[in-house]
Amino acid sequence: MAAHVAQWKYTEVEHLTQLLNTKKVIGIVEVGSIPGPQMQQMRKNLRSVAEIRSSKNSLIIKALEETGKKIAGLDQLTSLVKGQAAIIATDVNPFKLYSQIKATQTMAPAKGGEIATHDISVKAGETPFKPGPIVGELQKAGIPAAISEGKVIIKNDKVVVPAGKKIPKDVAQMLTRLEIYPIEIRMTLHGAFENGTVFRSDVLDVDMDMFMGRIRQASLQALGLAFETGWTTKETIQPLLQKAHREAFFLALEQGIVTKDTATYLLSKAYRSMLAVASKVNKDALDEELQKSTT
Repeated sequence: MAAHVAQWKYTEVEHLTQLLNTKKVIGIVEVGSIPGPQMQQMRKNLRSVAEIRSSKNSLIIKALEETGKKIAGLDQLTSLVKGQAAIIATDVNPFKLYSQIKATQTMAPAKGGEIATHDISVKAGETPFKPGPIVGELQKAGIPAAISEGKVIIKNDKVVVPAGKKIPKDVAQMLTRLEIYPIEIRMTLHGAFENGTVFRSDVLDVDMDMFMGRIRQASLQALGLAFETGWTTKETIQPLLQKAHREAFFLALEQGIVTKDTATYLLSKAYRSMLAVASKVNKDALDEELQKSTT
């Protein structure tokens, strides 16, 4: 006898498949570690470009398998459904999606016991604390505190929790009092599907500013090479014609070829040459106008 399946599960899979069929790019994100208020804000920040739907992993996998019968390759995403997963559907490309998800990241205070995802450090300088027991508490937490000129200071920069290490509770408390919030709260995009291909997070994590800068540099270098070699394209034709015109103009000047463009310059050159010669001649041999011009 077949196990009874609740009607709401059929309905939920139907809603998920409808979502999967409405957008060009489908991603799988993990949202389990995100507190409710931050999750609501992230949804709000992404609302203009993407729709997010959380569900049971088994129902997400079922919807991917069903939709994968019509959209080849979509069922590849089933291997990325883990943790507390959600579907994110959008029409922006996977790289832009990753970047926009990353931009929704916020920082939160540590409670103690979390694993540091990056080196957590304190910087040298004044603190907001008044001299007192706080100095000993900071030192106990491994923070190099001291009193200087009636103020509590941190003597030097120090990494208090290296990346990959657990954050001790006393250190977490001191970091919060110093208004240092080291816990990253963000959705984790495990991968995104577009046109039959799944792009995983390690591929999508690209510094777009640096990437676009390299493209611009390559474009300028290609344009320079095409210009130097005389390679005619729609981008180079105008500057190549301008260069050819300049070179023809200066060649005509050097050779004394009279055209409508060179006539004025050649006459000016001839006039200057005439004045130079006249300046070497006895003044009595010159007419009155030349005498004035060479004076």
